[in-house]
Amino acid sequence: MLDLVIRHCALPDGRTDQDVGIHNGRIVAVQPALPAQAAHEVDAEGQLLSPPFVDAHFHMDSTLSHGQPRVNQSGTLLEGIALWGELKPQLTQQALVDRAMAYCDWAVARGLLAIRSHVDVCDPRLLAVEALLHVRERVKPYLDLQLVAFPQDGVLRSPGALDQLRRALDMGVDVVGGIPHFERTMADGAESVRLLCELAAERGLRVDMHCDETDDPLSRHIETLAFHTQRLGLQGRVAGSHLTSMHSMDNYYVSKLLPLMREAGVAAIANPLINITLQGRHDTYPKRRGMTRVPELLAAGIPVAFGHDCVMDPWYGLGSGDMLEVAHMGLHVAQMTSQAAMKQCFEAVTVNPAAILGLEGHGIEPGCRADLVLLQARDPVEALRLRATRLHVWRAGRLVASTPAAVARLALPGRPDTVAFRP
Repeated sequence: MLDLVIRHCALPDGRTDQDVGIHNGRIVAVQPALPAQAAHEVDAEGQLLSPPFVDAHFHMDSTLSHGQPRVNQSGTLLEGIALWGELKPQLTQQALVDRAMAYCDWAVARGLLAIRSHVDVCDPRLLAVEALLHVRERVKPYLDLQLVAFPQDGVLRSPGALDQLRRALDMGVDVVGGIPHFERTMADGAESVRLLCELAAERGLRVDMHCDETDDPLSRHIETLAFHTQRLGLQGRVAGSHLTSMHSMDNYYVSKLLPLMREAGVAAIANPLINITLQGRHDTYPKRRGMTRVPELLAAGIPVAFGHDCVMDPWYGLGSGDMLEVAHMGLHVAQMTSQAAMKQCFEAVTVNPAAILGLEGHGIEPGCRADLVLLQARDPVEALRLRATRLHVWRAGRLVASTPAAVARLALPGRPDTVAFRP
């Protein structure tokens, strides 16, 4: 007797009419016409069963703070950083917890069950660190929250930031972060990469750096990050986030950079909604897109994930925690419109970020954790096209969210019968 069987599923890899059997929080069988009984059965009716969505890059300490203390009028990255600096002295731990918990509810409802969140360590009180460590424990039964110690104001530029980053790691933060392009000089940026990678190597931790989030083609800290990754044996544990300067680099340099990243095992995390909003602000026309070179990175064998980055905060006044919206924007900006490329965009918010975060048991195979999302779509491309309704969300085989199917009902002149269809 199984706990749950989800019958007649389509799977992201193209398999159809599959049954998925679940017992003790794990997938135990994936096959057509599974000959087993279960305490509960769900008929997927041919709709897409997916692993849960994973957000590889987010800022939960600032989420849902839009308009505090004021709205970003220029829409630039630098004004957003300045606004966050104005807000930090006003932060309270309870407000941080309340906003983060509200966002986690949004996430679960949209099938987003794992988030890597950067948390600012440049406040000597480390209020945000304490708050998100508390949130991490509260949401653990239904959401994986991985925290990055992020020196928003520069680990060398901000007094005491390196000691505060170490304290955050001592408190239980999971990943070492950085922002080399925000240090005072290029040399300081390179030095910050060296220091932070060595710290991660000493502690056996992963690294995820905001790297080259600028339109300046000479911002090339990703090269330094790849070098120290290889030097310190950190292959497979390092990600460069944003990498937007790559959209402005000349092709010859990029032809050298991509093999360096691949050899070092450095992953890339693009943030389509935010990259195209913040970048190119100093351009008139032609105007740069802002997002890094996703198709070229993938073609070079470099793992690529998409992140939401911001939702209703000093940098971005929109967003809802929907990773299909992120992937939908990513495929448009990167012009990834072939069937294969659109499936890659779906993977950039499911399996790729799960691998980058090192999540155990993510997938739809026997032995995987029974974290699953049933989408109102027949395949990944349709899911992206429609930003499909998340019909059911399961965590370890337990239902944690449901949303009614989207159905439009039309009563049209000259057509007496009501017409119902899925929009």
